Amino acid sequence: MFRPLLVLVGLLILSGCSQPRIEDHAGFAPNFQVSEFFSGQLSAHGVVRDRSGTVIRTFTADIAASQDGATVILDEDFEFDNGDLDKRVWRLQPNGDATWQATAGDVVGEGLLTTSGNALFLDYTLRIPWRDGTIDVRVDDRMYQVAPDLLVNESVMKKFGVKVGSILLVIQRHAEPS
Repeated sequence: MFRPLLVLVGLLILSGCSQPRIEDHAGFAPNFQVSEFFSGQLSAHGVVRDRSGTVIRTFTADIAASQDGATVILDEDFEFDNGDLDKRVWRLQPNGDATWQATAGDVVGEGLLTTSGNALFLDYTLRIPWRDGTIDVRVDDRMYQVAPDLLVNESVMKKFGVKVGSILLVIQRHAEPS
């Protein structure tokens, strides 16, 4: 009698640790449209946290979003609180369903972007500077459109399945000049 109870408790604990699925957001609005939200000028403001959650850097980014045919291009210029500058150019190619292939110069291979409802999940491997070289970390981006021109993003970075840091940011889409 005691053993089945332990198994049941263990299964309940494990099910509580499961990750949210993109499909869980199907009914949430506004309905995220990659090529609509990522158009024109955007800006981002965020924090980088270490594995314990302590903020170690802050940053802003200017993002110029455009399209080349069906491809969405995000040209991102970052400025960190210590004056460091960084640049990333994403190329998002639709797969014909609710998924997109995502590539950038410091992304290893291709990332997979999936949308449902107001959510966009992006999974990829990022090559980042580390000491005198680089390391590859797995990034799990969870983005939620909370208003027509506002996106909240939380990214968790892992190495060998262990959390090594996270990023929390907001992205604001700016009105087109009249």
